[in-house]
Amino acid sequence: MHQSIAHQGLWLSSSRMRIYILYLSIFIFIHFLVFSLSYAVEEPAETFTLKHAIEMALKSNIALKISKEESNAALASEKKQKTNFLPTFNATYQYEYIDEEPTMGTIATGPQKEYTLISKVTQPIFAGFSLLNQYKIAKLGLDAAKINEKLKRLEIIFEAKKMFFSILKAQKLLQISQDTVTQITAQKEVAKNFYEVGMTPLNDLLQAKVELANSKQELISAQNNLEIAESNFNILIRRPINESVKLEDVLNYTPFGHDIDFCLKMAEKNRLELKIADLEIEIAEKEVKLAQKDYYPSINLEGSYFQRGTEWDVDGGDYIYDPEGWGITAVASWDFWEWGRSNYEVKEKLSHLSQAQYQKIAILDNIRIEVKQAYLNTMESEKNIITVKKAIEQAEENFRINKERYKEQIATSTDVLDAQTLLSKTTTNYYKALYDFKIAKASIYKAMGQEVME
Repeated sequence: MHQSIAHQGLWLSSSRMRIYILYLSIFIFIHFLVFSLSYAVEEPAETFTLKHAIEMALKSNIALKISKEESNAALASEKKQKTNFLPTFNATYQYEYIDEEPTMGTIATGPQKEYTLISKVTQPIFAGFSLLNQYKIAKLGLDAAKINEKLKRLEIIFEAKKMFFSILKAQKLLQISQDTVTQITAQKEVAKNFYEVGMTPLNDLLQAKVELANSKQELISAQNNLEIAESNFNILIRRPINESVKLEDVLNYTPFGHDIDFCLKMAEKNRLELKIADLEIEIAEKEVKLAQKDYYPSINLEGSYFQRGTEWDVDGGDYIYDPEGWGITAVASWDFWEWGRSNYEVKEKLSHLSQAQYQKIAILDNIRIEVKQAYLNTMESEKNIITVKKAIEQAEENFRINKERYKEQIATSTDVLDAQTLLSKTTTNYYKALYDFKIAKASIYKAMGQEVME
């Protein structure tokens, strides 16, 4: 009997175990399924190459779209001015009613109401060269708008490069700050252990704590700098401002192999601002000629056709003696005295022409300064890369030696912290030099007016 009860209890226990295992298996399966589905739905973050980032900026940038619309407006203006050479057609429909029927004595001489339809065509023959100059000004405006669009494109390419490398620099500086916090934390623990066993004084531990607090503050600053850089990048390519940014790193670099004279010549040859300045001078010259239009008479050729009637269909009627007809008129007009108005307008336009010429000189001076500044920044960063890269290995070895010496109580905590600071500063200087060089190189290409996608 006791044996049967024991067998029955064992059977119940094994049944509960099987049920428990079944429930556990179902629970694990459900969690695995949910995890798999969530992983499948979650899209991996897009990784941007430099070229991809530039293409996205060019595709999405609002300023470039505005510039394209300016080109479209200039094209419409040019086409509008072209139509001024063509004849214009006009139609007038008129109804007239008088209170009494026209009479001569007791004889009616005309209708009391009259409908008139007049069709007219006007062809300008000569307008003091104003039509030609207006068209040329509009055409030059279209050329300037297209060049402005190219100029905006170059600016966006530079901004995309600048933001791309700024993010990479911010990421590296954040990593350095994180490594510094990790290393100083380890040093603080070592100092704490040594202090607790009486091997080092309290000020070693306190100094490590102070340095750790400072490094954490710098870490927060580095995190904020990275977030700001990513937000600027997202705005440039029209993404949500808080979208995560993943970039393909660019650690290699090629030296800039041109001298300052080459850069200046290329800038004077390629800079679009100078081409726009030349167009502004041409426009000012055409405006001078346009202002001189009143020195000449204007001549138009007009042709007209009319129909008259006493009803709305203008098909003659009582007392309508000439129900339809046509005529051609040549009209010449000349305002030969306007108290010097035209002369003053010409003087005004001549002053604008001088301004445009001086403006080109000022633009050229600014371009030369921009080129030299960008060139010097490029050379400085390039030299710093080579110099600091060698110093990193020395700073790493110095930090390693001081840590070992501190463990042997040959060096102080100050020595270790100083070595850590030196290593962080040297590594920071290297990555600043590397990415500043890439930004400066992008700047010198922009200063030379060259579109380079690297």
